[in-house]
Amino acid sequence: MGNDTWNVLVTGAAGFIGFHVAKKLKEAGHSVIGLDNFCPYYSVQLKNDRTALLQRMGISCVTQGVEETQKLKELIEKEKITHIVHLAAQAGVRYSLEAPEAYLQSNIDGFLSVLEAVRCHPSIVTVWASSSSVYGTNTKLPFSEEDRTDSPANLYGATKKANELMAYAYHHLFGMKLIGLRFFTVYGPWGRPDMAYFLFAEKMVKGEPIAMFGRGMLRRDFTYIDDIVEGIAGALSCPKDYGVYNLGNSHSQSVHQLVTCLETSLGCTALLREVEAPAGDMVETWADIRKAQSDFGYAPKISLAEGIDRFASWYKAYRTV
Repeated sequence: MGNDTWNVLVTGAAGFIGFHVAKKLKEAGHSVIGLDNFCPYYSVQLKNDRTALLQRMGISCVTQGVEETQKLKELIEKEKITHIVHLAAQAGVRYSLEAPEAYLQSNIDGFLSVLEAVRCHPSIVTVWASSSSVYGTNTKLPFSEEDRTDSPANLYGATKKANELMAYAYHHLFGMKLIGLRFFTVYGPWGRPDMAYFLFAEKMVKGEPIAMFGRGMLRRDFTYIDDIVEGIAGALSCPKDYGVYNLGNSHSQSVHQLVTCLETSLGCTALLREVEAPAGDMVETWADIRKAQSDFGYAPKISLAEGIDRFASWYKAYRTV
């Protein structure tokens, strides 16, 4: 990240990835301020617990929606922001079938708000979250940034593809430095309770059956949070002014393999209930990460077994607090 000290705004700082990014940048000596609207899509208590830890490190978190453009502009100017990590978004593929409006407000209007705010300060380096969901019904594996991404399998993926188009337009028109990162199934301590690994852990420790979509044969490029955070830190120093990059572990593994790792790390056996995969779920994700390796040295290190073991250690401790 270099020797310069940055003033970094992390949107979605109470969220899973945002929390870890804010922590990492603070530990690296940068000035960090968070922003989050504490959306109740999942446990607000978990978000509050993350934020409390950040506050103990000297990181304040402003309670505000990212789509409040004028307030966002004022915050950027007041804090003399030099870098933005924009992670605030409505997450979740399946929830987009239930509440599509939330995705348009947060992911489209929210991103437009960030672009408009940065347009006033084009020297700000902005790294923002796209998603592997943009690959949609693409069947060519591994997924490369050169592949077509015009057939999203769900609305969440469609909003992230729209973000990529918006970012390119603003970069082209106003010379803004905008680096988009397509995250692949991020997991780890302090994670999102709506994600499969977390849901499975909750069910397994209670002795309840877990729903195995597609007979457990769905495959994901499970990527440990520390590797993602290193990738974001690298992207903040990327020499390119615009780009979209895959950040994955570069290994596709089945949900059955995930369950086996959880059984080992949690010390309990999973009770499986096989069900059909819901509409909008991708069959497999797998990241070609050569572009990120070349442009900013991205190099994931943590295997699924090691990552799940770290998650399980945190999970067992957090449940007893």
